[in-house]
Amino acid sequence: MVKIDIENDNIDSGKENVSNNAQGKNKSDHRPNHKQAKKSDVANGMQSVKQANKKKDTKFNPSQTKALNGKIGNAKNKKKIPKSVEPLGRKIVRAKAQRNNALRDKIKKVKELVNQEIQKKEKIVPHLVELSMEEEQEDDFKAEDLDDSFDSDVTGDDEDYKEDEKEEEASDDEEIVESNEDDDSGDEERIVGLTAYDGEEIGAVNYKNSVKEGQDTFKWIIHPHKESDFFSQYWEKKPLLVKRKKKDYYKGLFSTVDFDKILHEQVVLFTKNLDVTSYTNGKRETHNPIGQAHAPVVWDYYNNGCSLRMLNPQTFHSRVWKCLASLQEYFNSFCGANVYLTPPDTQGFAPHWDDIEAFILQLEGKKRWRVYEPRNDEEVLPESSSPNLDQESIGDPILDTILEPGDLLYFPRGYIHQGHAAENEHSLHVTISTYQKNTWGHYIEKLLPHALSVAMAEDVEFRKGLPRDYLDYMGIVHMETESKERTAFREKVSNLVVRMMENAPFDGAADQRGVSFMHDCLPPYLTKEDRACSVYEGGEKWCKKKNKVINRAELQPDTPVRLIRGNCLRLVAEDDTIHIYYNMENSREYHREEPQYLEIALESAPGVEALLHSYPAYVPIESLPLENDEDKMTLASGLWERGLLVTAHPLEATYDD
Repeated sequence: MVKIDIENDNIDSGKENVSNNAQGKNKSDHRPNHKQAKKSDVANGMQSVKQANKKKDTKFNPSQTKALNGKIGNAKNKKKIPKSVEPLGRKIVRAKAQRNNALRDKIKKVKELVNQEIQKKEKIVPHLVELSMEEEQEDDFKAEDLDDSFDSDVTGDDEDYKEDEKEEEASDDEEIVESNEDDDSGDEERIVGLTAYDGEEIGAVNYKNSVKEGQDTFKWIIHPHKESDFFSQYWEKKPLLVKRKKKDYYKGLFSTVDFDKILHEQVVLFTKNLDVTSYTNGKRETHNPIGQAHAPVVWDYYNNGCSLRMLNPQTFHSRVWKCLASLQEYFNSFCGANVYLTPPDTQGFAPHWDDIEAFILQLEGKKRWRVYEPRNDEEVLPESSSPNLDQESIGDPILDTILEPGDLLYFPRGYIHQGHAAENEHSLHVTISTYQKNTWGHYIEKLLPHALSVAMAEDVEFRKGLPRDYLDYMGIVHMETESKERTAFREKVSNLVVRMMENAPFDGAADQRGVSFMHDCLPPYLTKEDRACSVYEGGEKWCKKKNKVINRAELQPDTPVRLIRGNCLRLVAEDDTIHIYYNMENSREYHREEPQYLEIALESAPGVEALLHSYPAYVPIESLPLENDEDKMTLASGLWERGLLVTAHPLEATYDD
């Protein structure tokens, strides 16, 4: 029997909640609101920067500031605001079609040359491999992977966990083999002639797959349940309770000691970062003062029976940040968190439902959870969270349980829940959330306006006038009247809708969602290996002893590179240009920065596509499917300077005296 229950864990992940707190309401949005997000999915501006100086040779000095096609976008400085984001819109498609034939011939010639080089290199480079769609098999995720300070005896060493993972991976391998037998086309066909180095075989400093690491993190959270079983039986359907009887399962993720350290050492603000709440005699109240949450003040509230909710722990705590950044690679959706610290025998929130998929990880102490089914169809998978609910209106719980350290509770959005700390000990848990406003409806909301725009531009039927007398038989006053005119009108509209969807920009709508995701994302958590092989620590640096710049390093045409993360950027077409939206310069504070993007030439897009499709393998810059070495180096250097590329090994100093 599936069990479940959770306290009013509205996931905010740093969202400002002044208005909700003033009314004593539970917050529903797990995204911080202190900086109002723009309605437009397009960055509100582009800023021109210096044109890249072209070199005669193919070597590139990464210390020189360049940008792809000489432009970089930042919404803060945009002078002209485009009407909408229309990735792969008709205008771009037509412009692209005019150049496709010429480009195809050029790329074909380049690929032939590349294939000739491949044949030469395969004779002397034993680890050069053709790119395969087969998934790389990684080591099991271990809790200590979130930070070096994790103890080695946490989950990762659990033998049952390892055996379950091996069985599931074996099953996945069988599915991959079957799939490859049925379909020999797809991505491999798109990157004919592109060669890639297997990172592990060439001894790359970092050869892991960020998407696979995110998957392993998720498997660790739901263990011992298999990933496939979870999504088929529980996801968006019903709660899941996992009683592990392993109090150290989440050891090192977050603790009350961490909570206190953050209050003492960092600037935490009431309402923006921290809520002080109580729920007594059926009444929920918020007690937030104004200003900084100093530790003595916060702990005084706690000693008086108030619950503490940290809205965006990832802003202050690196292990929570790394966990969420890893999960967002897997879910392709923003992942947020709240931390809840509740005094013994108290409750901080009224019964309510949330608009997110919630995973409650019990870290310390015990808490009683009661969970209730949605009361009607309108409350199933709701678009927004509920206000505070009365005990009398929610019925009987379908789950009444006590969570102990190491336990997990999942429930879909729309399930009513409340939590009460045990009588003799405090409770600390973190609620991880995802899939807020990430539904079919939100996708179609992006699709329809652009589908109509395309139809109006290309199909004369949509531009024909309405019947002269349609107001005489359409409208609410005519709803009860049936006539041949009303029937014909409805049929005409239905036919036009079907016609509109035939050429709807489905991929363009997906790209718009992708642009929003890039803005929502946490920045990737970079390991020391990432930093050593990227612009963050590679290349030039100041030497105090020599009193000059040293470590002058260069990308070379044969330097193997790859994206720093599998989902670190999104390639889209907007108006007459190609943009690369990316998340590397995002803040750990939600939407503090405007959307960041690069503008590139249309002819450079195949190079970016090759990097996306080849990940996690490394691709020699000279193998990118572009017309000449200069274009390849310009593209690679521009991405490297924005922190989007890593090399297989740290760049060697070439010109030090």
